[in-house]
Amino acid sequence: MSLVRSLLSGVTGGALPRGAGTTSTTPAQPGKALADLVRHLSRPGLLLSLPVLVLLLTGFLAPLVLVVTYSVMPPHSFSITQVPTLANYAHILSSSYYVSFLWSLLLAFLTTVILMAVSWPIAYGMMRTFRHPMVLTLFLVLPLFISENVRLYGWVLTLLQHGVVDGSMRALFDISIPSVLYNGPMILLGLVVVFLPFMLFPMALGISMIPDACREAAYDMGANRWQVFREVEVPLAMPGILIGALLTFVLALGSIAESKILGGQSIIMVAQEIETAFTYAQNWPLGAALATLLIALTAVLVLTLLARLDIDRLFGRGD
Repeated sequence: MSLVRSLLSGVTGGALPRGAGTTSTTPAQPGKALADLVRHLSRPGLLLSLPVLVLLLTGFLAPLVLVVTYSVMPPHSFSITQVPTLANYAHILSSSYYVSFLWSLLLAFLTTVILMAVSWPIAYGMMRTFRHPMVLTLFLVLPLFISENVRLYGWVLTLLQHGVVDGSMRALFDISIPSVLYNGPMILLGLVVVFLPFMLFPMALGISMIPDACREAAYDMGANRWQVFREVEVPLAMPGILIGALLTFVLALGSIAESKILGGQSIIMVAQEIETAFTYAQNWPLGAALATLLIALTAVLVLTLLARLDIDRLFGRGD
């Protein structure tokens, strides 16, 4: 507020308008306003945040503005200087693109639910039970150093007819196993395997926030194991669970490799529709409109969940 007063007094030559929020009658020097501005801009917090601001502006905000701008350009145009139109959104609403959106939402939801159920015992063991959790952590982290496509093609070679499983069964038991690839469950398997670390580690962080005293107090008051899990552990670990669910859902919603490699395009997810519009169809405005709708859907989810999160408590800065 003092900076605003100084700037106002510098602009008006010291004669602030009535009701501008100051009672001082001493004329301020224009040089003092500039000095205050320099002092505020030189604060360590602003200087430290400058690289992040530049990165967000150039790496996130600028492409986002460009995509939104392209989404209102005429179909099949490659310029952003055309007359804006909503023809792309009208085409999406009148076509069958909603099927791809629904498949993406369903698969992302199922992936999140399955990973929540699978990750809890693993995360709990890492934080509470296992004697050497670092070994399991390395086992789970090492696949991240391998390309996602390579891992998915490994599953293809394993489950393909005449692949590793089928060949082994033929050699050992003379039994042939048909291929189980190229369907919805295989896409779900790929999503669960690929995004397991994104649910597991935030959940492990949430479990580590549960004080042992709370669990012991619950047991002392006569609670059984299920009551401790439901009334103590899950609520206290909820920040980690929500962050893991958010990461998993958003990443699965925009995934494309799993449906193309393991699903054989039996199910077309919305990310694949966006890729097709930008590449084969050469209809950048349509792809931008699809991407804008996906971003808007994701933003609604993120903002809704972040409104329920206490970030200070999550990072141990709360009371």
